[in-house]
Amino acid sequence: MNGLKTFIILTALIISVFITAGCTADTGIPITEDFNSSQQEYPAVSFNDTAVEYVQVNGVTLGYREFGSGEPLLMIQGFGATIDNWNETFIGILATEYHVFTYDHRGMGYSSEANATTTIPLYADDAALFMQALGYDSMNVYGVSMGSSVSQQLAIDHPDSVKKLVLDSNTYSVKIPETKKLLGEIEESASNSSMPEGIRREAEANLAWNGSWYGLSSIEKDVMLVVGTADDLTPDPVSVQMAGQINGSWLVRFQGLPHVGSHYAPVQYGENALYFLDTDESPLSP
Repeated sequence: MNGLKTFIILTALIISVFITAGCTADTGIPITEDFNSSQQEYPAVSFNDTAVEYVQVNGVTLGYREFGSGEPLLMIQGFGATIDNWNETFIGILATEYHVFTYDHRGMGYSSEANATTTIPLYADDAALFMQALGYDSMNVYGVSMGSSVSQQLAIDHPDSVKKLVLDSNTYSVKIPETKKLLGEIEESASNSSMPEGIRREAEANLAWNGSWYGLSSIEKDVMLVVGTADDLTPDPVSVQMAGQINGSWLVRFQGLPHVGSHYAPVQYGENALYFLDTDESPLSP
């Protein structure tokens, strides 16, 4: 029954995304080239005009920004990126309905570093404690790339901290055959002494991570996985595998888009996230 429910949800959602997001069909024939066409206009946000705030978390100072109002939505950034690297249109769309928090990992951007060995579980601990420092027991979570790995670990280690979960541009380990290109880039960053220390520490954390494969089946949250079919760092077959491990999860594949597709189709990625976050998946009353 759960499998049938998942199939129906995925089929309905993927069809709707193909129609509204300008994705291409599996034949490769484009429906439209305008990924960012939309009937709705969204208010803009400006990172430069939004003050960076600071909070003490887990022995470090984390820099963050906040946008909008409503239920909290925590955005967990990817490898080598900071809060300045999110797409403003994408964040602005999410902020029309949610209180969006973006923050820098320890040692990155506006956040400080400590002497502790940096690991993916430590980043997940930081995320959970960041919520608590802001006065929340839990938040909706959107993790992208390495942020997806941190979000997976967060849902496994701190399940009570997560409401709904969006995993974008995903892998459950950087050491699987499908992510050979990603592994090469991370190994190069880890060994390059000219790289900023924060990036080297992130690379080392990814290399040391034992992965989440055996923990994915323990995630009992509403989860949506998002991936572009042209993603050559975390190829879409990996997200397909992961969706099979997470009971009742949604899977949305944007045809022809690369890694972190929100940079290329921010409107459609934003609207897709809102659709998922707004959907009530509570069982129907008999």
